[in-house]
Amino acid sequence: MGKHPKVQAAVRAVHDDPSAWTPAVRQDGSVREGAEVAELADVPLGEDWPEGLRIIIRREPLHPGAQQTFDDLDGQRFTALLTDLEDDDIVALDACHRARAHIENRIKDAKDTGLANLPCGDFARNGVWGALVMVALTLVCWAQTLLLDGELALARPPTLRYRLWHVAARIARHGRRILVRLDANWPWATAVWRAFQRLWALPVPAG
Repeated sequence: MGKHPKVQAAVRAVHDDPSAWTPAVRQDGSVREGAEVAELADVPLGEDWPEGLRIIIRREPLHPGAQQTFDDLDGQRFTALLTDLEDDDIVALDACHRARAHIENRIKDAKDTGLANLPCGDFARNGVWGALVMVALTLVCWAQTLLLDGELALARPPTLRYRLWHVAARIARHGRRILVRLDANWPWATAVWRAFQRLWALPVPAG
């Protein structure tokens, strides 16, 4: 949708109208600083598209490290949402769409964790494989929520696999304690150590 030339021209036009934009919110209702939404007055898609469609535009500053493209204006990235929902609250529509996008990202994460290929020849064993993938993905989500911070808290499984899960280490025993000795030269050894510290600080579940 963002590559549709008429939509791009309409976005450029509404970008210069300050009155068209409303602050965007997160799923919990809090304002997302720097992000705004607007609705195109006319849907420039042509006669081949169904009636009743609306285009909601979201703009926000480029994330750190993101490369600017020809579609970005004034250091901001624009996302077009196509919907046929009749809700007058475009901010709520945008938040709803972004929640669905998070679900789609989790599906991608599941594929990166092992769901992309089913290795067995029958349904039952593949069902067990799928359940194990979901357990692994749940552990990844909890690890990112409770143990990691910064870019690692939002990283995709391939990045986590390279930076954290595959770090070289050695298990040693000393003074009746089990020690995990990390490769001190690994660039993300400190992040692994911080994650272990947070893990040890978590309260033990009751029962």
